[in-house]
Amino acid sequence: MANKLTEPGKKYAKLQLLMQFLVSILSTLIIYFNWGLPYAQSAIAGGLVSIIPNFVFALKAFRYAGARAAKQVVDSFYSGVKLKMVLTAILFSLCFKFLELALLPFFVTYSLAMVAPFLAAVVNKFYFNQQ
Repeated sequence: MANKLTEPGKKYAKLQLLMQFLVSILSTLIIYFNWGLPYAQSAIAGGLVSIIPNFVFALKAFRYAGARAAKQVVDSFYSGVKLKMVLTAILFSLCFKFLELALLPFFVTYSLAMVAPFLAAVVNKFYFNQQ
């Protein structure tokens, strides 16, 4: 049974993930058309290193809601943050070990994808007219 109290958080998390995805794809396309496929592959890897841990965090963080589940809410957020950090480190390690990366596109796209949730706040405020 879905908890209705988690719906606003899940909706906002989906918007943030969508923004990260769109920024990563746009950045990758710009890099592809300017510098070619190897640089674009590095860019998409950087985007995925940002998106995947945030997706896992969102799944973990919005499992519980309500006053009766206050301890579970806090615990799920803390464990979600820990899991996000570990997963980010693992993904960075895997990328550096197994991929031939162009570092500039990789880190530019990663950085843009990390900033994209702030864009989601602006879109949420002005486009959806919510607080």
